[in-house]
Amino acid sequence: MPDHPRVAIVADSTADLPADLRARLGIAMVPLNVHIGNDTYRDQVDLTTAQFMELLRTSPDFPTTSQPSAGLFEQTFRELAETHDEAVCVLISSRLSGTVQSAQIAAEAVRDVIRVEVVDSMNASLGCGFQVLEAHRLAAEGQRAEQIASTLRARVNRYHVIFFVETLDHLRRGGRIGKAASLVGSMLKLKPLLRIDEGQVVPFERTRTRRKATDALVEFAENLPGIERIAVLYNTTPDDARALYDRVRHLAARASEVSVTELSPVLGSHVGPDILGLVIEVEASE
Repeated sequence: MPDHPRVAIVADSTADLPADLRARLGIAMVPLNVHIGNDTYRDQVDLTTAQFMELLRTSPDFPTTSQPSAGLFEQTFRELAETHDEAVCVLISSRLSGTVQSAQIAAEAVRDVIRVEVVDSMNASLGCGFQVLEAHRLAAEGQRAEQIASTLRARVNRYHVIFFVETLDHLRRGGRIGKAASLVGSMLKLKPLLRIDEGQVVPFERTRTRRKATDALVEFAENLPGIERIAVLYNTTPDDARALYDRVRHLAARASEVSVTELSPVLGSHVGPDILGLVIEVEASE
């Protein structure tokens, strides 16, 4: 094995990295699944965000989601083994999905042909996606998979995801609301701000209007020191997303490869329409 093995980077579809960016950087993507009625769709393969939002509006069936199979991960890892010596697989929080578990099973199955480091991002959307991009950068520098994974795990607290939803009903029905569960009854009529903390969705602040919720997002960013890069999440309101980015872009030390991105159908299944949020990466503390 050479001193600097060719390290593949693998993400799942909820990292919300645009397809053209993944293709340019050579990042492999394993999709989660969306189930609506009797139909199953591969997230961001068979179903775009716009298509999903239309189905969410018109279908009588409430969407559900599922993790990729261990077999799909194994297939992906074996294909990568043909051109790479190692892989780093950075995935959605294990407290939100069983995706990490599927990948770990697959990594063990392929250990004789390729070493795979599975990293639990303890995050979602670009909170995971930014970690994927960092893994790619470290691999381009010649670091090995074990080094890259160790660095990502040590820096997991650098990434902040904060967002608001029109209603908590989707999170409640999907069972992804974590510590916020006790507040569902009192917050359903509000515009609750939520964040991902220790890998799960927790309440952050209550607001009564969309404007005030957006202002609260900006205030959150303004109070964070040492912002490296920042991006905006949305699924149905691109104009709001661009306007929010214009308000916060000056806070980041450098431009991000992704500034405004659509939330994946899988994540949209759990938060519903009209989400708006920020993903922020801060400076490493070490």
